Amino acid sequence: MQPRSRLDTATKALDAPFAIVDLDAFDHNATDLVRRAGGKPVRVASKSVRVRWLLERVLARPGYAGVMCYSLAEALWLSEHDLSEDLLVAYPTVDHGALRALAADEKARERVTIMVDSPAHLDLVDAALGTGHPPIRVCLELDVSWRPLPGLHVGPRRSPVHSARDAADLAAKITRRPGFSLVGVMAYEGQIAGLGDSPLGRPLRAAAVRWMQGKSAKELVERRVEAVAAIRRVADLEFVNGGGTGSLEITGADPSVTELAAGSGLIGPTLFDAYRAFRPRPAALFALPVVRRPGRGVATVFAGGYLASGTATPDRLPSPHLPVGLKLTPLEGAGEVQTPVVGRAANALALGDRVWFRHAKAGELAERFTHYHVVQGDTVVHTAPTYRGEGKSFG
Repeated sequence: MQPRSRLDTATKALDAPFAIVDLDAFDHNATDLVRRAGGKPVRVASKSVRVRWLLERVLARPGYAGVMCYSLAEALWLSEHDLSEDLLVAYPTVDHGALRALAADEKARERVTIMVDSPAHLDLVDAALGTGHPPIRVCLELDVSWRPLPGLHVGPRRSPVHSARDAADLAAKITRRPGFSLVGVMAYEGQIAGLGDSPLGRPLRAAAVRWMQGKSAKELVERRVEAVAAIRRVADLEFVNGGGTGSLEITGADPSVTELAAGSGLIGPTLFDAYRAFRPRPAALFALPVVRRPGRGVATVFAGGYLASGTATPDRLPSPHLPVGLKLTPLEGAGEVQTPVVGRAANALALGDRVWFRHAKAGELAERFTHYHVVQGDTVVHTAPTYRGEGKSFG
C-alpha cells in the first residue's frame, strides 16, 4: 500500500486537521540513533518530542538513559510522573516558584539537575530559596562555539564559559558554595549538531558548512578534553553531555564525553533532511483538509501556519509531503486559516481530501495539537496526549 493510501486508510474516521506519529518510523529512528551513538548512552531531548507516551517508549529501549528537559517546571512535572530518575534541565532557570518547588521535593532534588554558567545563577537560586537551602544538583555549561578570529562567533550564543581556565574557575566557585553539588558538564555544539551540511540546491553553502564543521570539530575536541579534565580536578562528575542529532558520530568520538543528547532524530523534521551522514524517516505528520479548489493546479487547505522558531527563512515553513509534487506558494506561504498548495498533484484533490505536511522542527508541532494519533501500518493503535493535551505549556 502506498504511503498516502496507508495513512488515509488508518485515519479515515478522523476529521482533519490532526497530527499522527508513524510508529514504525519512530522506532526505526530510535534504533538508528543508538547505532550512531556508538555505544554511548543517549539522553532524550524532551523538547523535540513533548509527548509523555513517546518519551516513555523510547526510554524503555536499550541505549537510552535520562531526559534533557527544557524547563525546570517541565522537569518537576516529569518527575511527578516518574518518567525518569535522571532529569537534566538544559537551560538556566530564573523561575523562583519552580526553584522553591524543587527545594521542597526530596525526590525531585535527587533526580533533577539545573544548568548554570555563572555565579549569578547560583546567586539567583540563593535569592529564591534563602540561606541554608538543601543541596541543588547543578550542571556547568561549557560554550563550544567556534571562535576562529577575535570577534567571530560561530554557533549558539549560550554560556560565557569558553576556555578550560574559565571552566576550572567556575567549577571551583560552585564547589565552594554551600547548597550546590556540581555533578555534570554540558557542551552542545550547535554549529555541528543543528546545522545541515547538505542543504538542497545550495552547493556553495554546503561546502562552506562542511569546511566550518571540520575546523570547529577539531578545535572543539581539544578544548573540551582540556576543560573537562580541569573540572574533574575539583569535582566528581557523574556525566559529561554533548552533541545532538546532527553530530552523534563526531561527539561520540570525543573521549571526554560520557553521554550524548538527541531528540529531533526521533521525529525526522524537514530541517534534518539537510545532512549527508544520516536521514531519519518522517515520523510526525499533520493532515490538513482541502477546503477550496481555486483553479487548475491549485488546492487550498484549512489552517497550516505552523511555523518553526529560528531565522525567518523559508526553511522554517511546513512542507507538503503527500501527495508528492505539491509546494507552497511564495506569496502566501502557510497561513493561519488557509494554505494554498500548487502542483500537478492538486488536480486530483477533492474537497475533504487530506494533504499531509511535515513540520520544520521536531517538537514544536506538539504545541499545535492536543493529541497525536499513533499509526502502525494502516491502523491507529493509540492516541497519546501531547504536553498541550495534558494542559501543560512550558515555553
